[in-house]
Amino acid sequence: MAFAELLERAGGVGLFQALQVFTLLLPSMLVPSQLLMENFSAAIPGHRCWVHMLDNSSEAPANLTSKALLTVSIPPGPNQEPHQCRRFRQPQWQLLDPNATATNWSEAATEPCMDGWVYDRSTFTSTIVAEVSPPAPLPNPRLSCLASQGCPPGPSPGPSGACLQHRFGRKPSLSWCCLQVALANTGTTFASNFLIYCGLRFLSAFGVAGIIMTPVTLMVEWTTTRRRAVAITMLGCSYSLGQMVLGALAFTLRDWRTLQLAVSMPFFASLCFCNRWLPESARWLIIVGKPDQALQELRKVARINGHKQATKSLTVEVLLTSMEEEVAAAQARRSLLDLFLVPKLRWRRIPSLALPCSFSQMVSYYGLVMDLQNLGSDIFLLQVLFGAVDLLGRATTTFLFSFLGHRMTLASFQTMAGLSILANVLVPQDLPTLRLVFAVLGKGCFGITVTRVWALASTHRMTADGFLQSAGRLGAVTGPLIRMTRQAAPLLAPISYGVIPMASSLILLLFLPETQGLPLPDTIQDLENQPELAGLVIEMTPAAWGAES
Repeated sequence: MAFAELLERAGGVGLFQALQVFTLLLPSMLVPSQLLMENFSAAIPGHRCWVHMLDNSSEAPANLTSKALLTVSIPPGPNQEPHQCRRFRQPQWQLLDPNATATNWSEAATEPCMDGWVYDRSTFTSTIVAEVSPPAPLPNPRLSCLASQGCPPGPSPGPSGACLQHRFGRKPSLSWCCLQVALANTGTTFASNFLIYCGLRFLSAFGVAGIIMTPVTLMVEWTTTRRRAVAITMLGCSYSLGQMVLGALAFTLRDWRTLQLAVSMPFFASLCFCNRWLPESARWLIIVGKPDQALQELRKVARINGHKQATKSLTVEVLLTSMEEEVAAAQARRSLLDLFLVPKLRWRRIPSLALPCSFSQMVSYYGLVMDLQNLGSDIFLLQVLFGAVDLLGRATTTFLFSFLGHRMTLASFQTMAGLSILANVLVPQDLPTLRLVFAVLGKGCFGITVTRVWALASTHRMTADGFLQSAGRLGAVTGPLIRMTRQAAPLLAPISYGVIPMASSLILLLFLPETQGLPLPDTIQDLENQPELAGLVIEMTPAAWGAES
């Protein structure tokens, strides 16, 4: 483990790694606000058709109350509340009779909302549904959230982000992504129509994908092998805190434009903070032929960690000698195809991670978290609860995997998440507390499995990580799309969200190698030369894809 030895000379894990983790926690904590924003900014407020006699004070009869005018103007909907999308063509005065029955109005001619809608502003003062959506309320205004989930046609921003990070470096890529997200999302507050809003959110998706990938890579490349799981877990916990903060902000700021600014402006601060002191990956600098700059970064890290004597022992010659194999591997210019050409990767890692973990998790995960309005009446509290149980699950991930093993923990918690979602199908709507318990339990199980997939994906580095993100982003788009079938097939969405992770757990049991207590090889060559132990395959560490990505 060549670079691992250089890192040990620079102090191993010390003050620098702690400062780096806290620096990268800020942009990571802001990511959930971008992924889940439409739960609040695109929330569907209560609404009804605009009616001249009811909403134009000059035409309203002075001797009738607003309730009476509503009765004669708007027919009742399926839940006996005023219908959201229909109105009477003519006032139905007979409905004011206390003895009026359903036959008095059921045959009366109605029409769609011809003059717009009146929205309930008791929960949100404004949302994009009321201000920038098309003339009619969208069947599911969270269509706009597809842009925030990374919905470019074809592959998601994952592979392209990996190429940019290898071409320009980790630090510039992170800075550019923070700037792109900040500018694009700040611009949405000035969007005058729905298409402009979606276009800006679409651009923001590329930056968000980079912010998800880059902190993981930097943490892995500056952290020793034995501490990587802890670093990744801390990063995952920052996502959970971000979900809780989003719920609190949305509760405080009920206007979608103000909320959008509140979660976008901190990216400018994160950009400045990261640029000021965060070092570039020394491993990447060596691989791309910049050993002098890599030496400066390593000496800087050694000074921060209190190993000043390392500044003398670390030289360009030492770096080049230690990294000779990795530099040689870089000249081979491995690509995404090598994920399928290396046998142990082709048969073990890709089927077990890309398909069941990345895709199936994201289908159910985003189908669950993007549907808060149908899970409970208080979506702010529900968002905070989701974040809290997610934090608990992620914080216990390291212990669970050390106690139960990787394969069994992933498979069992994916199964539990699927069962929790399916249980919600059986719980009556008049038991909201029980439905909430099952939803929160499912969210917590997904938090555990997602954290471990990050840890496994981070060992594959940028190329494979980009591939896994592509599968995950595809699942993130598919989840809300399945939810849109609810009117035609009410049970399709919850059954799909429950069955898919349960089916993927079987693939995990068949393909995912158990690596509990085994050392991590540092290169693809190490992986190929290392024999399988009792049918188990050893995981890869960052260097395996550092040169190739």
